[in-house]
Amino acid sequence: MNVQARGPGAAEFRFQDPPSLPEHLVQMRDQVRRFVEKEVVPAGEEWERAGKIPREIYRRMGELGLLGMRYPVEYGGTDLGPLASMVFAEELGRSTFGGFTSSILVHTDMSAGHITLRGTPEQKAKYLPAIVRGEIVCSIAVTEAHAGSDVAGLKTRARRDGEDWVIDGSKMFITNAVYGDLLIVAARTDPDAKGSRGISLFIVERNTPGVSATKLEKHGWLCSDTAALTFDSVRVPKEALLGEANRGFYGIMETFQNERICIGGICAGESAKAIELTVDYVKTRRAFGDSLWDQQAVRQKLSGLAAKTAAARQLAYHAAELAAEGRDCIREVSMVKALSPEVLQEVVHGCLQLHGGTGFMRGTPIERMARDARVLTIGGGATEVMLEEVAKRM
Repeated sequence: MNVQARGPGAAEFRFQDPPSLPEHLVQMRDQVRRFVEKEVVPAGEEWERAGKIPREIYRRMGELGLLGMRYPVEYGGTDLGPLASMVFAEELGRSTFGGFTSSILVHTDMSAGHITLRGTPEQKAKYLPAIVRGEIVCSIAVTEAHAGSDVAGLKTRARRDGEDWVIDGSKMFITNAVYGDLLIVAARTDPDAKGSRGISLFIVERNTPGVSATKLEKHGWLCSDTAALTFDSVRVPKEALLGEANRGFYGIMETFQNERICIGGICAGESAKAIELTVDYVKTRRAFGDSLWDQQAVRQKLSGLAAKTAAARQLAYHAAELAAEGRDCIREVSMVKALSPEVLQEVVHGCLQLHGGTGFMRGTPIERMARDARVLTIGGGATEVMLEEVAKRM
């Protein structure tokens, strides 16, 4: 790990890049880091109060090429792989604004990627260029009130009616669904199929008649919009079907792998930033005649948190490398999703404790990070579900 001086009493805490990380990803990390420090950190508190990320941020990121890393060159992307997503997520995580980080990654890595992987040439040409430019903001609408980690339990249905599909049902906890433009919707298309069978994916434009969104008030991620969606006889053309009918579950599971790698990156970035903020704080906070840093227990507490963060981060990079090589890594990715958010919980709450009363106050980064981090043990596959996936492969 690197500790780089930033001024009197302040230091930048970062881990070293893996030796195998390509140089173009090292350079990309620097670019994302500069963008976050210049354009996200100064404005993030205002976005939190507004409960909304300005659309110009998406467009600005599109101009810089930051939204197209996982998209084909012919549609304006740079066609990079899972390691790029890991680096990107890690640097976004360092922003300390979990809502911003989640909204961007839902757009880049968790929703529109379905169009790249399963879309027709016409669907790709219609949507991907604007997605890469940040002109269209995307969302993934899979989760329902009684079907979260259990995707096979979803109830939303789509039926054929002439040349169209008609969608009825509801979705819950959907990021980017209030102010976004495009939904990737999972619905049952074979009412007789059981479990994971008979689920299909659809591209649904947010302004389609019959689609309505209710903005949800959340514990954290305040600057990202999260919605309860209702689909009331939503009619879409047959061309809205994304991929093969009744095979959508398998596409969702494939994309979950990338989402979980991203969550490993988020946790690594947030944990490192929380440790950095706390080291800065305890070196300047004096109690009983000395700085808190002069207390051996404080130094060892932070060192232990740093070691756990480094271990979880290394596992996440390992899983990303396996995915980049096209190897079967469901077990390793499930380990990442099970471990990294739990380590982050320990880090942010341990760091908040060392901030004392200050850490409990709204407006301090560590307080916000503790709230934002909580959902990561739940979303994308709860810890308990992920551990069962590991157990199946032991």
